[in-house]
Amino acid sequence: MASDSASDSTDPARRVAELRAALARHVEAYYGRDRPEIPDADYDRLLRELEDLEAAHPELASDSSPTQRIGGAPNAAFSPVTHTVPMMSLHNAFDVEELQAWYERMRRRLDGRAPESFAVELKLDGLAISLRYEGGTLVQGATRGDGRVGEDVTHNVRTISDIPKQIDNAPPVLEVRGEVYMKLSSFKAFNELQIAQAQAAGKKPKLYVNPRNTAAGSLRQISAKVTAGRDLSFFCYQLSLVEGAPEPVNHSDALTWLGSLGFPVNEHTCTLTTMHEVEARVEELDGMRHDLDYEFDGVVVKVDDLDLQSELGADAKAPRWAVAYKLPPEECTTKLLDISVSIGPSGQATPFAQLEPVFVGGVTVGTATLHNEDQVAAKDVRPGDTVIVRRAGDVIPEVVGPVLSERPEGSAPWVFPKDCPVCGQPLARDEGAAATNCVNFGCPRQIRGRIEHFAGRTAMDIEFLGEKNVDLFVSAGLIEDVSDLYRLDFDRILEMPRFQKKSVDNLRAAIEHSKTRPLGNLIFGLRIPEVGQVNAALLASSFQTMERIMDASAQDLAAVEGFGPVIAEAVQGWFANPQARELIGRLADAGLTMEVVLSDSTVEPTLAGVSVVVSGTLAGFSRDGAKEAILARGGKSPGSVSKSTLALVVGADPGASKVNKAEALAIPVIDEDAFVELLETGALPEGSA
Repeated sequence: MASDSASDSTDPARRVAELRAALARHVEAYYGRDRPEIPDADYDRLLRELEDLEAAHPELASDSSPTQRIGGAPNAAFSPVTHTVPMMSLHNAFDVEELQAWYERMRRRLDGRAPESFAVELKLDGLAISLRYEGGTLVQGATRGDGRVGEDVTHNVRTISDIPKQIDNAPPVLEVRGEVYMKLSSFKAFNELQIAQAQAAGKKPKLYVNPRNTAAGSLRQISAKVTAGRDLSFFCYQLSLVEGAPEPVNHSDALTWLGSLGFPVNEHTCTLTTMHEVEARVEELDGMRHDLDYEFDGVVVKVDDLDLQSELGADAKAPRWAVAYKLPPEECTTKLLDISVSIGPSGQATPFAQLEPVFVGGVTVGTATLHNEDQVAAKDVRPGDTVIVRRAGDVIPEVVGPVLSERPEGSAPWVFPKDCPVCGQPLARDEGAAATNCVNFGCPRQIRGRIEHFAGRTAMDIEFLGEKNVDLFVSAGLIEDVSDLYRLDFDRILEMPRFQKKSVDNLRAAIEHSKTRPLGNLIFGLRIPEVGQVNAALLASSFQTMERIMDASAQDLAAVEGFGPVIAEAVQGWFANPQARELIGRLADAGLTMEVVLSDSTVEPTLAGVSVVVSGTLAGFSRDGAKEAILARGGKSPGSVSKSTLALVVGADPGASKVNKAEALAIPVIDEDAFVELLETGALPEGSA
């Protein structure tokens, strides 16, 4: 099979033929099977190369070229639907210059006139759908297909709760266009269900690559029961046809009217008056790319005036009055050179891909996570494969899957190693667990990891230590566990080449200062299973001393707000280990804080025993500062709302789930001013209850 990459041939006709064949194959994979082999960005690159070649060599142009076609052929498994109004594609702009060029072309067609306003919308990553209503009743749902003929998926469309099945005060005939998509949270839950069901049946799980393909495949199921179980969503973005009612003047008016009829319209749609405002809005939306519970890969800009839309018309493929500004790609293909395993500070063995470096998501990526053994098996990626790599925002790059059409002959599935690559001891995986671990407590990587975590800013905050010094001290035999930090041989350290008296004095002072860190920080620094910062603070505030925590039963621990039996058993089991108790003893002998001490003797315990949850950004407190203010007054600051919560404090951009739960449980929701009063008095302001 010919590669999609640029040919060595300088013959334009030959390259055009190669590109058309490759694009036809990818169109069939994308539209026909809902299983694209390459990312959208790679498809766009191939299509742009073909467009440029056809423009440079008009004699090679053809009406059957992928540059002139919309979508893919309808699936014969569904009844064909001829669209009353064709469902066209959109031309793309990949940078501001191309966006401006679209605007200038449009103005020339309007004899120099400029539209008074533009509608700006998210380009959702889903499946386009056309809905037809007669007498207010949904009678048909159809996919785009080839733009002229789509597939009848009415039975599946009816299962989507966002789509109205009956409309009050509707015109005799109404056709609405929109996007069916899958929320990121729904996609994650769906894949987790796939893994759980496969494990229960002793089978290899079938993981879905991304929400777009999952949504498209879900909508094109023969059985509506399958579609109903996929939790699909819908946004409308176009009024296609209306009969028996006045037509709106502007596109934005049409969306407002559709919203009044019960159709969901994306909340980030807006109307702007100048291209300068449009460009600023595109940049703003790009910055929101990872803040939403659904994916979008671009921004659609439309002329708002419907009469101007008619005047501008369309070419063979797309309307001239709209353009899709494609955001920088977050998925690209590259070569998987090898798969290695890293050992984390807690002993978890994580496979990762060593890649031929590729620029994706704004950075050059050379390695990417593969998560765990099951993920590697489910994705079936192998050294030598061409793979799709994804990096979204600050998320760690990951390998999405292989491009099977590019797989070398004779490749074999990758096998997870049996021994730890650091210490050589056997790796172990508990039954029913996803993670594989090095269980050698003396593994050098784990020793280093425990000390690095203990010394971190959110734990004991030991400055001047750092990973390089930890590595040096462990290698020199100066440290075997965290308690050794408090009996370091500083004279020996001073003899090491990289240290001078000043640096040693700084390190000594930082270690001494760490002894005053609160009990909650010490608990967090110990890396107790299931105990993060919040749970560590809850343990400290609930039991007040390390001794009481050590002696607490699983039942006592389970009574801590937000814990439950799983966390309680993990904590009780850790403290029951003689090695853990000996470690605590050595830390106590070194003078570390083993009980809760009020940070300010003038602070009254106004919140003794009560729980206050904080959500969102407060003006006068950092996130940790708000929690510390609650803890300093004897209160608890769990991460979730429950029946025992006294109040939910909300700042800017609070978590919707916390607010909804508080309202459902009739828990008072208060602002920052009321929070300050609560800290001072221990009582909710009048009218809050």
